[in-house]
Formats: sequence, structure tokens, C-alpha cells
Amino acid sequence: MATATLLACDWGTTNLRAWTLADDGEVVASRDFPFGVARLAAGEAPARFAQVRKALGAREFPAMLCGMVGSNLGWTLAPYVDCPTGFPEIAAGLVDVGDRVRIVPGVRAAGFNGQGDVMRGEETQLFGWLAAEPARAVGRRLICHPGTHAKWMAVDDGRLTAFVTAMTGELFGLLTAHGVLKTDAPADDMAAFDEGVAAAGEGDALAARLFTARARVVGKGKPAESTASYLSGLLIGADVAATSRLLDAGERDPVVLLGDVGLCGLYARALAARGVACEIHDGEAAVRAGLLALWKAVA
Repeated sequence: MATATLLACDWGTTNLRAWTLADDGEVVASRDFPFGVARLAAGEAPARFAQVRKALGAREFPAMLCGMVGSNLGWTLAPYVDCPTGFPEIAAGLVDVGDRVRIVPGVRAAGFNGQGDVMRGEETQLFGWLAAEPARAVGRRLICHPGTHAKWMAVDDGRLTAFVTAMTGELFGLLTAHGVLKTDAPADDMAAFDEGVAAAGEGDALAARLFTARARVVGKGKPAESTASYLSGLLIGADVAATSRLLDAGERDPVVLLGDVGLCGLYARALAARGVACEIHDGEAAVRAGLLALWKAVA
């Protein structure tokens, strides 16, 4: 078995995912912890992290942490790096909190309408994906990280030049938990999902399009248990139709989907319906690669 040399953590709002990594990136051990930063009391992060180190036998390892742990809700504030940015700027912005623990900064941008945009964690995933194959850092790339707050990122010759956040996943969660679209049904009806993608059109007038999830049931007799799947398709369909245009992407520009493979599969289905080519890459592997590359850059 490989020998672990680094503790790598993606510490988000709801949970913490930790890995011990060998020098070549091989995972020696991994574990999830249920204490995301939203569940921490003020000043609690160091004690919780000590539990992580103990659980993984990593008390003596250096550690690299990314995600919301670097926000004002987390361990300490890791100031944002301004976009456009690249790997060297991210590495230079690492915050040392002592005991060989470093936290990755987030990235901020002016935003598509001048009102600002931010990310924490996705930058590590992005630059990890780029570092895995040097050829990826050549030319222009359009990258989407699906999720609660989906990130669409424009990358030019290995530098993040612009990004846009879409609250696609959060809207789905809110709409299925409250109001007239509330449902406990699983979103696993692919025919209804495809119907929703088609109903999304070009992603405009989203508030009006959302009501069709109600009208198709009470007015057209569609099964109520298909609402979650239809709504998922509508929201993802609107996302893939409209958000990338805010980055001046072409209608048929290929997309790299980087994140949870299952969720990326739904985005791929919606993109395919629009005739857009895409490829899927595992976001967890990219996060590990990014944390390892950052550690090597400063070790």
C-alpha cells in the first residue's frame, strides 16, 4: 500500500470530505464527516479538524483545505483572489492557520451584470482538472460544475477569465419543499425530465415556465408524481440554454461537465437535447488533484 503524505479536505457548508493522499495522488484512506461549516460554533473548526486528523491517522501530516472553511462561516477568512486568475495566484493566496494547515482562497469576479460573483471550492476543482493533463491548459474551455449553486467557467489558456453562478439546485430544493410544487416523489422519470428540458426553451421567462409544472398536472392530467422530474428538466434545461450565454459562449460550444457524475449526466442529457457536445469528469478526483498540486507548489 502507498504511504500517505498529505491530508486533503473539501470542507463545505453541510459536510467535510477528507482523504489521505500519497505523493502521486493515490487515495490511501477517506472519510466523510457530518460537520459542515454551517453546523460549527464560533471557533470550533480547529477542534473539529483535530478529530478529522485523529480519525484518519493524519496527526503529523500537512493539510490542504478548500471550500467554505475559508469563508466568514468557517475556520478563518481566506480572502478572495480576483478573477481573471490562474494557479499561481491561487497558490499565493493560501492562508496558513498553523500546524501545517493551509486553506485555499476563493475567487471573486465583477459578475456578468457588475453586481459581483464568488466561488469557494470550485476553483480547486478547476485547477486540479487542468493540472491533471497539460493539454487542457491550451485554448479556450467552457466548464460547468453542476450543483446547488452551479458554476459556469470560461478558461483561456489555463486561466479562469470569467464565471457565472446559477442557483439551479437550490431552486429545485426550495420549489419541491414549499408551495404548489411541493413533492416527495423522486426525480427519476426521464420522460418527464425530457419534457421539462423541452419546456425550458431558451431559458427566458423562467418564472412563467415554472408554473407549467403545476399547469401540466391540474390542466392536462399529467401524473403528479412526475412533477419533480419535470421541474428538474426545466431548471437544468433553462440553465444550459441561458447561463453560458452570459459568458459569451457560442450556442454550440462544447462543455466540460465537472462534478458529481450522476448530476453531470442530467446536464449532459439536457445539453444533448440542444445538440451540444460535452464530456464528463469526476469532480471529487479533480478536487484531490487540485489540493495535491497546491501542496506541491508550496511544500
